[in-house]
Amino acid sequence: MTLKSFFQFSNEQRSGIFMLFTISIALQLSYFFIDFTTAEKDSKEKLQWLAFQTEVDSLKQVQYDYVPKIYPFNPNFITDFKGYKLGMSVSEIDRLLAYRKLNKYVNSAVEFQQVTKVSDSLLNAISPYFKFPDWVTNKSNTNSYAQKSFSKFNKKEKIVILDINLATQEDLVKVYGIGAGLSERILKQKEILGGFVSMEQMKDVWGLSPEVIESLNKSFKVSVQPKLKKVNVNNASVKDLSQFPYFRYALAKTIVTYRSMNGDIKTKEDLLKIRNFPVDKVDIIALYLDFN
Repeated sequence: MTLKSFFQFSNEQRSGIFMLFTISIALQLSYFFIDFTTAEKDSKEKLQWLAFQTEVDSLKQVQYDYVPKIYPFNPNFITDFKGYKLGMSVSEIDRLLAYRKLNKYVNSAVEFQQVTKVSDSLLNAISPYFKFPDWVTNKSNTNSYAQKSFSKFNKKEKIVILDINLATQEDLVKVYGIGAGLSERILKQKEILGGFVSMEQMKDVWGLSPEVIESLNKSFKVSVQPKLKKVNVNNASVKDLSQFPYFRYALAKTIVTYRSMNGDIKTKEDLLKIRNFPVDKVDIIALYLDFN
């Protein structure tokens, strides 16, 4: 077999080679002139998901950008939760609470830092919101004569004790630690009860700290027992008893059951025999009840 024989093709072979060459050229040209990339067809569900994800991302950004608004407050009455929100450590909060248990008050940002040992950066961040009583903020530290006169005046000043049932909102807000909200709450409680029979009832007013209650006891008392519209404990229905502030529905129902099984309730000692009766408040509750 000679080399020449390799290049001798039949008509069918030549046609096949030509066809193969044509196809190869066509494929090469199509590669350059035809765009084979297909546009991704997003499904309706995917478009909705993308829109929802965009909304979620925007809400996250709003949350990241949110800075809690701090309102003016008296640093002497910072609670554990309030101190945590301000960025104080547990030990710093504990130092302040221990200082307050000694019945002492901080009267400046400098004193606050001395007591709590907070950092300068935290003090600079929260001290602009400190709100001290007017008699503290208006006091001149350099005027020793004024300080002596103020101290002398305090020693001679006689505290006038008012009847808590005659106190107005203006009288109540004079007590250190009581503002418009707490004073309204006290007056509302008095209105519901028809009058206070004991200063111990200040403990039932939500929001009054032990320190504020102690200050209230120095300025107010129950001088005269108020004229009360008493609840007849032997004739009142479950509904009527449950409307009395010291009785919930369950207790009112228990009282009526006890009454039907044991007869009339004649004294406060009989009240102590009723299941789940608030024993610690029986002396106060009895003054609001009619046993006839």
